Amino acid sequence: MSGPRHADRPSHTAGSPLDPDSLEVAPGTSHDTVEGWVPELATEEELRVALEKAFDYRGDVTLTLKDNSKIEGYVFDRVAGNSLDSSFVRVMPKNANEKRKIAYADIAALSFTGKDTAAGRSWEAWVRKYWEKKASGEGVLSLEPESLD
Repeated sequence: MSGPRHADRPSHTAGSPLDPDSLEVAPGTSHDTVEGWVPELATEEELRVALEKAFDYRGDVTLTLKDNSKIEGYVFDRVAGNSLDSSFVRVMPKNANEKRKIAYADIAALSFTGKDTAAGRSWEAWVRKYWEKKASGEGVLSLEPESLD
């Protein structure tokens, strides 16, 4: 003798509130296109917003400090304190094996100078390219990721 199947429960059938086909799907993350952007940093709020975008950016930025020195690199960390002096970003300079900690108060300008390394590299784009190559009979196809270079 067999009992009812789990899938036949009223909460698992079409039209029920728990029907997986009718559940809402969470939207993905949208990234601003900031590559090449040079934000105005006239106010403290504009500086904070720009540095938050620099932290989310997947490429290098160039920071111009108030002493006119420039640092080009990847912003990998930030701490937003109560003041610009207690807030800082941490940067891995492009051509050095060091990590720099820079106070927001020391930053005069910011520009998004590096290429966004993840632009156009969505899973959907990769799958579409794979199937286009497969349909055309082009070369040997594998499921190995392409080089970022």
